[in-house]
Amino acid sequence: MFQPKIPTMPQPSGLVTPPAVVQPTTITPGTPAPAPTAAPEPSRPVVQLTPGTAVALVGAGTAVVLVVGTVLVSLLLAVAVTSASVAVCAVVVRSLIASNAKRR
Repeated sequence: MFQPKIPTMPQPSGLVTPPAVVQPTTITPGTPAPAPTAAPEPSRPVVQLTPGTAVALVGAGTAVVLVVGTVLVSLLLAVAVTSASVAVCAVVVRSLIASNAKRR
């Protein structure tokens, strides 16, 4: 049961044609590729960081991080205040429904 079964080669049926013979072709050399040329110099100037510009970049990056952090914290605070007010409204509505049901 666990021994592999090797398939047997079936006998060909009908006429069998021999494979076609491929004739070799000759390769003629084309024109040679032109020699690579040197890359042109970049047209824009190279930016050099001085200590003043490095401090300015660090200050600008810090300001961006602080502004983005403030916005995200404000959004989180808005969601928290909204969910707390919805929870208070739910408690008040539940209390009103319960007190109305007791009166009847």
